[in-house]
Amino acid sequence: MLTKLQAENFRPEENAETIESLRHCTTCGMCTSTCPTYLLSNDEHDSPRGRNKIMRQILESGQAPTEKQVYYLERCLSCFSCTTTCPSGVGYKNLMDWVRHRIDQQYQRPWQERLQREAVLKMIPSPSLFSAGLKAARLIKPVKGILPQTLRPMLDLVPDSPTKLTAGIRYQVFAAAGTRKYRVSMLAGCAQQVLSPSINDATIRLLNRHHCEVVIAHKSECCGALYDHLGKEEKARAQARLNVAAWYKEMEQGGLDAIIINASGCGTTVKDYGHILRNDQNWREKAAKVAAIAKDITEFLAEVDLKVQPVPPLRVAYHSACSMQHGQQVTREPKELLAKAGFTVLNVPEGYLCCGSAGTYNIFQAETANKLKKRKVRRIREIDPDVVAGGNIGCIVQLLEALEIPMVHTVELLDWATGGPRPEVLSTLGSINRE
Repeated sequence: MLTKLQAENFRPEENAETIESLRHCTTCGMCTSTCPTYLLSNDEHDSPRGRNKIMRQILESGQAPTEKQVYYLERCLSCFSCTTTCPSGVGYKNLMDWVRHRIDQQYQRPWQERLQREAVLKMIPSPSLFSAGLKAARLIKPVKGILPQTLRPMLDLVPDSPTKLTAGIRYQVFAAAGTRKYRVSMLAGCAQQVLSPSINDATIRLLNRHHCEVVIAHKSECCGALYDHLGKEEKARAQARLNVAAWYKEMEQGGLDAIIINASGCGTTVKDYGHILRNDQNWREKAAKVAAIAKDITEFLAEVDLKVQPVPPLRVAYHSACSMQHGQQVTREPKELLAKAGFTVLNVPEGYLCCGSAGTYNIFQAETANKLKKRKVRRIREIDPDVVAGGNIGCIVQLLEALEIPMVHTVELLDWATGGPRPEVLSTLGSINRE
């Protein structure tokens, strides 16, 4: 049975799709069984069903969200485990996008929160600013105790060990090895190419080795997910237009077989460009065409004849990022590719649950994020892997420090297994023989 809403209270400018999504919630409660925050708190307000009720209250009242409503809404990780579970097909992602924009427009935050959010929005999408910020953060981290509490979670995420920080990949074309069979464009991303440039390097080598010409499209930048997460709807759309323009130009000039995404959080967003720009007459058709050829790197490689070479029979725990398994419904390809490469693939217990990274969640909701991180780490340790693989930089940063087990991007293992260098973090494993 569809939920009834008091239509006479709707303001004319409210989104009809939001109303339709809320109506489809039958309040059955199946979503509560897989919601990370509900499993931690056992609080109805902390569940998707509870948040749907809060959104309905905001929609019907036409009033600005209250502090209590914002508290519960912002505890949502946007992991979309509920979307996978929901039998009624509630469009929870679109609901959260709507309410975050509503909060951003109507809710007055304390100045410390506003400052923190503006700093994140300014730095992370810009590889050069983010790189400089990380260098400064390493100097400040030892004395973080003197800083305001709101700033400390950001410093906690800064790696203790030095990493090679870069200002990012500019427009380039990486030639295919031998005869070119495919032409693809890779999203270089923002945070990933600064935090772990080896991921993009491995992706390019792997694709080139399998006869792919790889293009970093001119002016393709941050996917816009960060703006979306923080309710900056217009900035998210503007970023989507920039990328659509860059990739559509490549599609017209040289043709593209795929747009390759190697960060699943970005992939979920790029695949949603058609929806994000659906009401823009000048861009919706181009956006839909771009979204249609966007693929996670493992989706693309599953269609290619992977040329594997012998590697040590490592036990690999595959961590399926929420944006991969729930956001994109990509679950089979990464594990099948790792198995084909010669690794023993292990499923992590409670693999459907979020690790707590969730974009910027581990910055703004650090306490809950840390609880989920500890829970995920315990489950990974239970299966005693040699290495953990994942397809999202956010998860890797979130888990790596607490794991005490090497964690790499899936593509780094596949690159190694097809003739590339051994991932640097695996150098301490030595010779593995589990036969």
